[in-house]
Amino acid sequence: MELLTHFFDFFIHLNTHLASILADYGTLTYAILFLIIFCETGLVVMPLLPGDSLLFAAGALLASTGQLDVYALIALLICAALMGDNLNYFVGKYFGTKIKSREKIGFFKREYITKTEAYYHKYGGRTVILARFIPIIRTIAPFVAGAGNMQYSRYLLFCITGACLWVGGLITLGYQFGNLEFVKRNFELVILGIVAVSLAPLLYEFGRNFLKKTS
Repeated sequence: MELLTHFFDFFIHLNTHLASILADYGTLTYAILFLIIFCETGLVVMPLLPGDSLLFAAGALLASTGQLDVYALIALLICAALMGDNLNYFVGKYFGTKIKSREKIGFFKREYITKTEAYYHKYGGRTVILARFIPIIRTIAPFVAGAGNMQYSRYLLFCITGACLWVGGLITLGYQFGNLEFVKRNFELVILGIVAVSLAPLLYEFGRNFLKKTS
């Protein structure tokens, strides 16, 4: 419970905590942010790490302190997202092959992979790009793409496009608007708003599927 409280506090007060990290570690902040984005996108067991909100907060921090280079940070975190996604893709590909040779491994069943292959064949590119902006789905999508044998060259193209839009867009938003007085005074509400907007598609799909099952 205490760990959950600390996580929530870090999540809500990202601006304060990032400022403390920058003050304590200086340029090592680049590496810390790289590691967080890499883990959030690359480790399927860590979907709850901050993503959208962290990128916005990092941009806002750059705007208020000027101690880090915005272009270097964008390039570095795009690399982190791409490395994480590719790790996730190949882990998914490995387990997808294993599952296909059996009926199931753990809670992964062969039928899930078959359905995934059909889904990515039809909606693959759009799914990879849009998944970038949806928490949890962003972490799971590369694993599922690999498990479903989505063609790697096709996956990589959309993966790069999504990473550039996601990292570049959110850091730039934070950098441009982070110094506004309204944003400074209501930073927690802004972060919660970003989270709410990010989760909206996921909640919509969940609600729609729930209504289908109950109707």
